[in-house]
Amino acid sequence: MHSRTPVCLNRRFLVSSPRRQGKPGGGSVLVKHLLETMRPKQWVKNVFVFAPLVFDVKLLKPVYLARTVVGFVLLCLVSGTVYIVNDLVDRDNDRQHPRKRNRPIASGRLSLPAALTAAIIIPLASLPVAFLLDPAFGGILLGYLLLQIAYSFVLKNLVIIDVLVIAAGFVLRVAAGVPLVEAERFSPWMYVCMALLALFIGFSKRRHELTLLKGNASTHRESLREYNLPLLDQIIGIVTASTLVTYAFYTFSAPNLPANHAMMLTTPFVLYAVFRYLYLVQVKNLGGEPEEIVLRDRPLQVGVLL
Repeated sequence: MHSRTPVCLNRRFLVSSPRRQGKPGGGSVLVKHLLETMRPKQWVKNVFVFAPLVFDVKLLKPVYLARTVVGFVLLCLVSGTVYIVNDLVDRDNDRQHPRKRNRPIASGRLSLPAALTAAIIIPLASLPVAFLLDPAFGGILLGYLLLQIAYSFVLKNLVIIDVLVIAAGFVLRVAAGVPLVEAERFSPWMYVCMALLALFIGFSKRRHELTLLKGNASTHRESLREYNLPLLDQIIGIVTASTLVTYAFYTFSAPNLPANHAMMLTTPFVLYAVFRYLYLVQVKNLGGEPEEIVLRDRPLQVGVLL
């Protein structure tokens, strides 16, 4: 009989045991598990690529709308690739997490060779199309991919820097939309607002993880070893105040807004949305999946839409 020895494709991040591997299935099952690993729910973050289209008042121009839609699809494919790489690297830690242990790679439902192949093929197919669409957009998309891969391997283990990289990813999403619409009146304040909002969400997520995993937090994410609740609460407080002040500045100083400063009337709704999110994180112990909060919490949705 053959011994059940581990299969090693790469000593660093492709080590698995046959006991963990799911049984071979049809192509449809493979696609299902691959799509689940690419996290379509997370793609809602990529809608920020439409920000320049909206705020530069070009939403009704078919050419720019079409270019942005194509850019959104490419961004979803590349960001989906990042999640595949992240799950390959993190599969052992994910098995210690109460929810992430059920992910396709961690649970063995998606084989490592299949995941690795997809992680190579998808960007190789997507990036050339991105450069053909617009060279600047292609460069930003490539930079986003490299930054997120560096995050998966190294940067996510560095306290504070881990969340700063997440914020940079959101800023790059917005920046990617600028060349697609040849933006002329897009305010730099939007980049600052986006960075601060991403920091707010990112540190709130770290707080949720620290609360949920408690003594086992560092086994899931190494950087959590350096965080504690008092520190995170202070950082979240600072970032929250900065976000609201920056948005207020944006509403009356951006060149692409009404001259009568009517945009300032949206400030109370933004204030409510931010405070509602804080309530969900610190009272209801949510925040682990920000996109699910946005998609499920009706009061928060109303605040965002208004």
